[in-house]
Amino acid sequence: MATGHTLRSMVSTTPTERFSLKDHLFNPQTVGWLAGLLADVDPAFDRDGFEAEVLSAMPELELKQRISMIAEVLATHLPEDFEQAAGVIASALPPPLDPSLSDDDFGEFVIAPLGDYVARWGLDPADYETSVALLKELTMRCSMEGYIRPFLTEYPDETLSRLTLWADDPNYHVRRLVSEGTRPTLPWAPRIPMEIGTPIPLLDKLHADPTRYVTRSVSNHLNDISKIDSALAISTLERWHETGLQDSKELDWMTRHALRSLIKQGDPKAMQLLGYSPNPAISVDSLVVNAPGGVVRIGDVLEFEVTITAGSDERLLVDYVIDFVKKNGDRRSKVFKLRTIEMTTGEKRTLEKKHRLPASATTFTLYPGIHAVSVKVNGNVLARTEFELVV
Repeated sequence: MATGHTLRSMVSTTPTERFSLKDHLFNPQTVGWLAGLLADVDPAFDRDGFEAEVLSAMPELELKQRISMIAEVLATHLPEDFEQAAGVIASALPPPLDPSLSDDDFGEFVIAPLGDYVARWGLDPADYETSVALLKELTMRCSMEGYIRPFLTEYPDETLSRLTLWADDPNYHVRRLVSEGTRPTLPWAPRIPMEIGTPIPLLDKLHADPTRYVTRSVSNHLNDISKIDSALAISTLERWHETGLQDSKELDWMTRHALRSLIKQGDPKAMQLLGYSPNPAISVDSLVVNAPGGVVRIGDVLEFEVTITAGSDERLLVDYVIDFVKKNGDRRSKVFKLRTIEMTTGEKRTLEKKHRLPASATTFTLYPGIHAVSVKVNGNVLARTEFELVV
Protein backbone atom coordinates (compact mmCIF):
# COMPACT_ATOMS: atom_id res chain seq x y z
CA MET A 1 0.00 0.00 0.00
CA ALA A 2 1.36 3.42 -0.93
CA THR A 3 2.33 5.75 1.86
CA GLY A 4 3.67 9.27 2.14
CA HIS A 5 2.13 12.70 2.11
CA THR A 6 -1.63 12.97 1.81
CA LEU A 7 -3.01 15.16 -0.92
CA ARG A 8 -4.61 17.47 1.66
CA SER A 9 -1.21 18.38 3.02
CA MET A 10 -0.10 19.34 -0.48
CA VAL A 11 -3.06 21.26 -1.95
CA SER A 12 -2.91 25.00 -1.58
CA THR A 13 -5.86 26.72 0.03
CA THR A 14 -5.05 30.16 -1.37
CA PRO A 15 -8.39 31.78 -2.30
CA THR A 16 -9.01 32.47 -5.97
CA GLU A 17 -11.03 35.18 -7.58
CA ARG A 18 -13.73 32.74 -8.70
CA PHE A 19 -13.90 29.26 -7.22
CA SER A 20 -14.04 26.40 -9.71
CA LEU A 21 -14.88 23.02 -8.20
CA LYS A 22 -13.68 21.03 -11.21
CA ASP A 23 -10.31 22.82 -11.17
CA HIS A 24 -10.02 22.47 -7.40
CA LEU A 25 -10.56 18.71 -7.59
CA PHE A 26 -8.73 17.98 -10.85
CA ASN A 27 -5.62 20.02 -11.57
CA PRO A 28 -1.91 19.41 -12.25
CA GLN A 29 -1.24 18.92 -8.54
CA THR A 30 -3.96 16.34 -7.88
CA VAL A 31 -3.36 14.49 -11.15
CA GLY A 32 0.36 14.39 -10.36
CA TRP A 33 -0.39 13.00 -6.90
CA LEU A 34 -2.49 10.19 -8.38
CA ALA A 35 0.14 9.44 -11.00
CA GLY A 36 2.81 9.33 -8.32
CA LEU A 37 0.87 6.78 -6.28
CA LEU A 38 0.64 4.46 -9.28
CA ALA A 39 4.22 4.98 -10.43
CA ASP A 40 5.56 4.23 -6.95
CA VAL A 41 4.22 0.66 -7.08
CA ASP A 42 4.45 -0.07 -10.81
CA PRO A 43 7.78 0.75 -12.51
CA ALA A 44 6.11 0.22 -15.89
CA PHE A 45 3.57 2.99 -15.27
CA ASP A 46 4.40 5.94 -17.54
CA ARG A 47 3.86 8.76 -15.10
CA ASP A 48 4.91 11.57 -17.43
CA GLY A 49 2.87 10.22 -20.32
CA PHE A 50 -0.21 9.75 -18.13
CA GLU A 51 -0.01 13.27 -16.73
CA ALA A 52 0.57 14.83 -20.13
CA GLU A 53 -2.36 13.00 -21.71
CA VAL A 54 -4.75 13.84 -18.87
CA LEU A 55 -3.75 17.48 -18.53
CA SER A 56 -3.97 18.13 -22.27
CA ALA A 57 -7.56 16.85 -22.41
CA MET A 58 -8.79 18.28 -19.11
CA PRO A 59 -9.34 22.03 -19.74
CA GLU A 60 -12.32 21.55 -22.07
CA LEU A 61 -14.11 19.04 -19.84
CA GLU A 62 -16.61 19.42 -17.01
CA LEU A 63 -16.30 17.59 -13.69
CA LYS A 64 -17.91 14.24 -14.56
CA GLN A 65 -16.28 14.26 -17.99
CA ARG A 66 -12.88 14.61 -16.33
CA ILE A 67 -13.53 11.53 -14.20
CA SER A 68 -14.46 9.48 -17.26
CA MET A 69 -11.53 10.77 -19.27
CA ILE A 70 -9.00 9.97 -16.53
CA ALA A 71 -10.44 6.46 -16.24
CA GLU A 72 -10.03 6.00 -20.00
CA VAL A 73 -6.44 7.20 -19.90
CA LEU A 74 -5.78 4.88 -16.97
CA ALA A 75 -7.01 1.96 -19.06
CA THR A 76 -4.24 2.64 -21.58
CA HIS A 77 -1.50 2.95 -18.94
CA LEU A 78 -2.41 0.13 -16.55
CA PRO A 79 -1.84 -3.56 -17.39
CA GLU A 80 -4.33 -4.83 -19.94
CA ASP A 81 -5.28 -7.74 -17.68
CA PHE A 82 -7.85 -6.46 -15.20
CA GLU A 83 -6.61 -8.63 -12.32
CA GLN A 84 -3.12 -7.21 -12.70
CA ALA A 85 -4.44 -3.65 -13.05
CA ALA A 86 -6.55 -4.06 -9.93
CA GLY A 87 -3.47 -5.27 -8.08
CA VAL A 88 -1.59 -2.12 -9.07
CA ILE A 89 -4.46 0.09 -7.90
CA ALA A 90 -4.84 -1.74 -4.60
CA SER A 91 -1.11 -1.49 -3.89
CA ALA A 92 -1.05 2.21 -4.79
CA LEU A 93 -3.81 3.32 -2.47
CA PRO A 94 -2.97 5.79 0.30
CA PRO A 95 -3.97 4.93 3.90
CA PRO A 96 -7.72 4.86 4.63
CA LEU A 97 -9.42 8.03 5.81
CA ASP A 98 -9.22 8.75 9.52
CA PRO A 99 -11.95 6.59 11.10
CA SER A 100 -12.02 8.79 14.22
CA LEU A 101 -13.51 11.75 12.33
CA SER A 102 -16.82 9.87 11.92
CA ASP A 103 -18.54 12.47 9.72
CA ASP A 104 -18.22 14.48 6.51
CA ASP A 105 -14.90 13.04 5.38
CA PHE A 106 -15.65 12.45 1.71
CA GLY A 107 -12.03 11.77 0.84
CA GLU A 108 -9.76 12.65 -2.09
CA PHE A 109 -12.01 13.11 -5.10
CA VAL A 110 -9.17 12.51 -7.56
CA ILE A 111 -9.47 8.82 -6.57
CA ALA A 112 -12.95 8.73 -8.16
CA PRO A 113 -11.57 7.83 -11.62
CA LEU A 114 -10.22 4.61 -10.09
CA GLY A 115 -13.79 3.66 -9.18
CA ASP A 116 -14.96 4.60 -12.65
CA TYR A 117 -12.25 2.38 -14.10
CA VAL A 118 -13.40 -0.57 -11.96
CA ALA A 119 -17.06 -0.02 -12.89
CA ARG A 120 -16.26 0.02 -16.62
CA TRP A 121 -13.48 -2.52 -17.01
CA GLY A 122 -14.21 -4.85 -14.08
CA LEU A 123 -17.77 -5.97 -14.86
CA ASP A 124 -16.84 -9.30 -16.38
CA PRO A 125 -18.19 -12.18 -14.25
CA ALA A 126 -14.67 -13.53 -13.79
CA ASP A 127 -13.61 -10.19 -12.28
CA TYR A 128 -16.56 -9.73 -9.92
CA GLU A 129 -14.85 -10.69 -6.66
CA THR A 130 -11.79 -8.61 -7.44
CA SER A 131 -13.90 -5.61 -8.44
CA VAL A 132 -16.18 -5.45 -5.41
CA ALA A 133 -13.26 -6.06 -3.04
CA LEU A 134 -11.40 -3.17 -4.67
CA LEU A 135 -14.44 -0.89 -4.46
CA LYS A 136 -14.59 -1.63 -0.75
CA GLU A 137 -10.98 -0.50 -0.39
CA LEU A 138 -11.53 2.54 -2.60
CA THR A 139 -14.59 3.75 -0.66
CA MET A 140 -12.40 4.07 2.44
CA ARG A 141 -10.46 6.73 0.51
CA CYS A 142 -13.21 8.32 -1.61
CA SER A 143 -16.91 7.48 -1.68
CA MET A 144 -17.75 4.89 -4.35
CA GLU A 145 -21.55 5.03 -4.27
CA GLY A 146 -21.80 5.75 -7.98
CA TYR A 147 -19.52 2.88 -8.95
CA ILE A 148 -21.17 0.08 -6.98
CA ARG A 149 -24.37 0.67 -8.94
CA PRO A 150 -23.31 -1.06 -12.20
CA PHE A 151 -22.65 -4.17 -10.09
CA LEU A 152 -26.11 -3.88 -8.51
CA THR A 153 -27.51 -3.73 -12.03
CA GLU A 154 -25.50 -6.64 -13.47
CA TYR A 155 -25.33 -8.83 -10.35
CA PRO A 156 -28.18 -7.71 -8.07
CA ASP A 157 -28.43 -10.77 -5.82
CA GLU A 158 -24.70 -11.21 -5.31
CA THR A 159 -24.14 -7.50 -4.69
CA LEU A 160 -27.06 -7.14 -2.27
CA SER A 161 -25.66 -10.10 -0.32
CA ARG A 162 -22.29 -8.36 -0.22
CA LEU A 163 -23.88 -5.10 0.94
CA THR A 164 -25.69 -6.98 3.69
CA LEU A 165 -22.30 -8.04 5.03
CA TRP A 166 -20.87 -4.55 4.60
CA ALA A 167 -23.72 -3.07 6.66
CA ASP A 168 -21.88 -4.49 9.70
CA ASP A 169 -18.40 -3.47 8.59
CA PRO A 170 -16.21 -1.73 11.21
CA ASN A 171 -15.42 1.11 8.78
CA TYR A 172 -18.19 3.71 8.61
CA HIS A 173 -17.33 4.62 5.00
CA VAL A 174 -18.13 1.05 3.98
CA ARG A 175 -21.38 1.10 5.94
CA ARG A 176 -22.37 4.40 4.35
CA LEU A 177 -21.74 2.94 0.88
CA VAL A 178 -24.48 0.38 1.58
CA SER A 179 -27.09 3.09 1.98
CA GLU A 180 -25.75 5.64 -0.48
CA GLY A 181 -25.08 3.12 -3.23
CA THR A 182 -28.68 1.84 -3.19
CA ARG A 183 -30.44 5.23 -3.13
CA PRO A 184 -33.25 5.40 -5.71
CA THR A 185 -32.29 8.81 -7.06
CA LEU A 186 -28.64 9.26 -6.14
CA PRO A 187 -27.36 12.53 -7.67
CA TRP A 188 -24.83 12.20 -10.49
CA ALA A 189 -25.43 8.46 -10.75
CA PRO A 190 -27.36 6.08 -13.01
CA ARG A 191 -30.61 4.58 -11.77
CA ILE A 192 -30.59 0.94 -10.76
CA PRO A 193 -33.41 -1.45 -11.80
CA MET A 194 -34.40 -2.31 -8.27
CA GLU A 195 -37.73 -2.15 -6.45
CA ILE A 196 -37.76 0.86 -4.18
CA GLY A 197 -38.38 -1.24 -1.09
CA THR A 198 -35.61 -3.77 -1.72
CA PRO A 199 -32.93 -1.91 0.30
CA ILE A 200 -35.23 -1.38 3.31
CA PRO A 201 -33.73 -4.35 5.26
CA LEU A 202 -30.33 -2.71 4.79
CA LEU A 203 -31.66 0.61 6.09
CA ASP A 204 -33.24 -1.22 9.02
CA LYS A 205 -29.71 -2.20 10.04
CA LEU A 206 -28.08 1.11 9.28
CA HIS A 207 -30.63 3.45 10.85
CA ALA A 208 -29.24 2.60 14.30
CA ASP A 209 -25.66 3.38 13.26
CA PRO A 210 -23.67 5.52 15.74
CA THR A 211 -22.11 7.62 12.96
CA ARG A 212 -23.87 10.72 11.57
CA TYR A 213 -22.20 10.24 8.18
CA VAL A 214 -24.13 6.97 7.90
CA THR A 215 -27.43 8.13 9.38
CA ARG A 216 -27.42 11.20 7.13
CA SER A 217 -27.16 8.87 4.14
CA VAL A 218 -30.00 6.73 5.49
CA SER A 219 -32.12 9.87 5.89
CA ASN A 220 -31.29 11.04 2.38
CA HIS A 221 -32.20 7.57 1.11
CA LEU A 222 -35.61 7.80 2.81
CA ASN A 223 -36.08 11.29 1.42
CA ASP A 224 -35.56 9.82 -2.06
CA ILE A 225 -38.14 7.14 -1.27
CA SER A 226 -40.61 9.74 0.03
CA LYS A 227 -40.72 11.39 -3.39
CA ILE A 228 -41.81 8.08 -4.95
CA ASP A 229 -43.69 6.29 -2.15
CA SER A 230 -44.44 8.58 0.78
CA ALA A 231 -46.33 5.87 2.66
CA LEU A 232 -43.29 3.57 2.63
CA ALA A 233 -41.00 6.31 3.93
CA ILE A 234 -43.39 7.27 6.74
CA SER A 235 -44.18 3.69 7.79
CA THR A 236 -40.47 2.87 7.91
CA LEU A 237 -39.79 5.83 10.20
CA GLU A 238 -42.75 4.92 12.38
CA ARG A 239 -41.38 1.40 12.75
CA TRP A 240 -37.94 2.71 13.71
CA HIS A 241 -39.49 4.91 16.38
CA GLU A 242 -41.31 1.88 17.76
CA THR A 243 -38.21 -0.36 17.91
CA GLY A 244 -36.16 2.23 19.79
CA LEU A 245 -32.82 0.96 18.46
CA GLN A 246 -31.48 4.43 17.66
CA ASP A 247 -30.88 7.23 20.16
CA SER A 248 -34.11 9.23 20.33
CA LYS A 249 -32.51 12.61 19.58
CA GLU A 250 -30.62 11.20 16.61
CA LEU A 251 -33.75 9.50 15.29
CA ASP A 252 -35.69 12.75 15.66
CA TRP A 253 -33.01 14.48 13.58
CA MET A 254 -33.13 11.68 11.02
CA THR A 255 -36.90 11.92 10.80
CA ARG A 256 -36.82 15.66 10.13
CA HIS A 257 -34.12 15.22 7.51
CA ALA A 258 -35.86 12.28 5.82
CA LEU A 259 -39.21 14.05 5.63
CA ARG A 260 -37.96 17.45 4.48
CA SER A 261 -39.41 17.11 0.97
CA LEU A 262 -42.80 15.97 2.29
CA ILE A 263 -42.81 18.78 4.83
CA LYS A 264 -42.21 21.33 2.08
CA GLN A 265 -45.22 19.82 0.29
CA GLY A 266 -47.28 20.06 3.47
CA ASP A 267 -47.90 16.32 3.70
CA PRO A 268 -50.31 15.82 6.67
CA LYS A 269 -48.90 12.44 7.76
CA ALA A 270 -45.35 13.76 7.70
CA MET A 271 -46.48 16.75 9.76
CA GLN A 272 -48.09 14.47 12.32
CA LEU A 273 -45.02 12.25 12.60
CA LEU A 274 -42.98 15.34 13.44
CA GLY A 275 -45.49 16.46 16.04
CA TYR A 276 -47.27 19.21 14.09
CA SER A 277 -51.03 19.37 13.74
CA PRO A 278 -52.00 19.47 10.04
CA ASN A 279 -54.88 21.78 10.97
CA PRO A 280 -53.68 24.07 13.77
CA ALA A 281 -56.11 26.46 15.44
CA ILE A 282 -54.43 29.68 14.36
CA SER A 283 -55.10 32.71 12.22
CA VAL A 284 -52.78 34.95 10.23
CA ASP A 285 -53.80 38.51 10.94
CA SER A 286 -51.50 40.19 8.43
CA LEU A 287 -48.69 39.63 5.96
CA VAL A 288 -46.92 42.82 4.95
CA VAL A 289 -43.99 43.49 2.60
CA ASN A 290 -41.99 46.36 4.06
CA ALA A 291 -41.08 48.20 0.86
CA PRO A 292 -42.31 51.58 -0.45
CA GLY A 293 -45.11 50.85 -2.89
CA GLY A 294 -44.35 47.15 -2.63
CA VAL A 295 -41.34 47.60 -4.92
CA VAL A 296 -38.05 45.81 -4.29
CA ARG A 297 -34.91 46.11 -6.39
CA ILE A 298 -32.83 43.19 -7.57
CA GLY A 299 -29.77 43.17 -5.33
CA ASP A 300 -31.68 44.45 -2.32
CA VAL A 301 -33.45 42.60 0.50
CA LEU A 302 -37.08 41.53 0.61
CA GLU A 303 -38.37 42.38 4.09
CA PHE A 304 -41.73 41.14 5.31
CA GLU A 305 -43.53 40.40 8.54
CA VAL A 306 -46.44 38.17 9.45
CA THR A 307 -48.64 38.27 12.55
CA ILE A 308 -50.08 35.00 13.88
CA THR A 309 -52.72 34.47 16.59
CA ALA A 310 -53.17 31.08 18.27
CA GLY A 311 -56.63 29.78 19.15
CA SER A 312 -55.11 26.97 21.24
CA ASP A 313 -51.73 25.70 22.37
CA GLU A 314 -49.92 24.85 19.15
CA ARG A 315 -46.52 23.76 17.88
CA LEU A 316 -45.98 25.47 14.54
CA LEU A 317 -43.68 25.01 11.59
CA VAL A 318 -43.73 28.31 9.71
CA ASP A 319 -42.34 28.44 6.16
CA TYR A 320 -42.52 31.04 3.45
CA VAL A 321 -42.84 30.57 -0.29
CA ILE A 322 -41.62 32.98 -2.95
CA ASP A 323 -43.16 32.76 -6.42
CA PHE A 324 -40.29 33.87 -8.65
CA VAL A 325 -40.87 35.18 -12.16
CA LYS A 326 -39.01 33.12 -14.76
CA LYS A 327 -37.48 34.39 -17.98
CA ASN A 328 -40.58 33.38 -19.98
CA GLY A 329 -42.92 35.15 -17.56
CA ASP A 330 -44.14 32.03 -15.78
CA ARG A 331 -43.59 31.59 -12.07
CA ARG A 332 -41.73 28.98 -10.04
CA SER A 333 -42.23 28.51 -6.33
CA LYS A 334 -39.49 27.89 -3.77
CA VAL A 335 -40.08 27.06 -0.11
CA PHE A 336 -37.87 28.49 2.65
CA LYS A 337 -37.76 27.94 6.40
CA LEU A 338 -38.98 30.80 8.57
CA ARG A 339 -39.37 29.61 12.15
CA THR A 340 -40.41 26.75 14.41
CA ILE A 341 -42.40 28.12 17.34
CA GLU A 342 -44.70 27.09 20.15
CA MET A 343 -47.69 29.31 20.97
CA THR A 344 -50.21 29.30 23.78
CA THR A 345 -53.94 29.95 23.54
CA GLY A 346 -54.66 33.59 22.68
CA GLU A 347 -51.02 34.45 22.04
CA LYS A 348 -50.21 36.82 19.17
CA ARG A 349 -46.77 36.88 17.62
CA THR A 350 -45.16 38.83 14.76
CA LEU A 351 -42.40 37.14 12.79
CA GLU A 352 -40.02 39.17 10.62
CA LYS A 353 -37.82 38.02 7.78
CA LYS A 354 -35.19 39.52 5.49
CA HIS A 355 -34.57 37.57 2.27
CA ARG A 356 -31.66 38.65 0.11
CA LEU A 357 -32.30 38.93 -3.63
CA PRO A 358 -28.80 38.85 -5.16
CA ALA A 359 -28.16 40.48 -8.51
CA SER A 360 -25.74 37.73 -9.47
CA ALA A 361 -25.80 34.14 -8.29
CA THR A 362 -24.27 30.96 -9.68
CA THR A 363 -27.42 28.82 -9.40
CA PHE A 364 -30.28 31.11 -10.44
CA THR A 365 -31.15 34.39 -12.15
CA LEU A 366 -33.71 36.91 -10.93
CA TYR A 367 -36.03 38.57 -13.44
CA PRO A 368 -38.14 41.71 -12.94
CA GLY A 369 -41.90 41.38 -12.61
CA ILE A 370 -44.70 40.77 -10.15
CA HIS A 371 -43.59 38.22 -7.55
CA ALA A 372 -45.47 36.86 -4.55
CA VAL A 373 -44.62 35.75 -1.04
CA SER A 374 -46.81 33.33 0.93
CA VAL A 375 -46.71 32.05 4.49
CA LYS A 376 -47.29 28.35 5.21
CA VAL A 377 -48.06 27.10 8.70
CA ASN A 378 -47.89 23.33 9.24
CA GLY A 379 -48.16 22.88 5.49
CA ASN A 380 -51.14 25.22 4.95
CA VAL A 381 -50.83 28.44 2.97
CA LEU A 382 -52.59 31.00 5.18
CA ALA A 383 -51.55 34.32 3.66
CA ARG A 384 -50.18 35.66 0.38
CA THR A 385 -49.18 39.05 -0.95
CA GLU A 386 -47.43 40.34 -4.04
CA PHE A 387 -44.46 42.63 -4.61
CA GLU A 388 -42.78 44.01 -7.69
CA LEU A 389 -39.17 43.21 -8.39
CA VAL A 390 -37.39 45.83 -10.51
CA VAL A 391 -33.88 46.32 -11.86
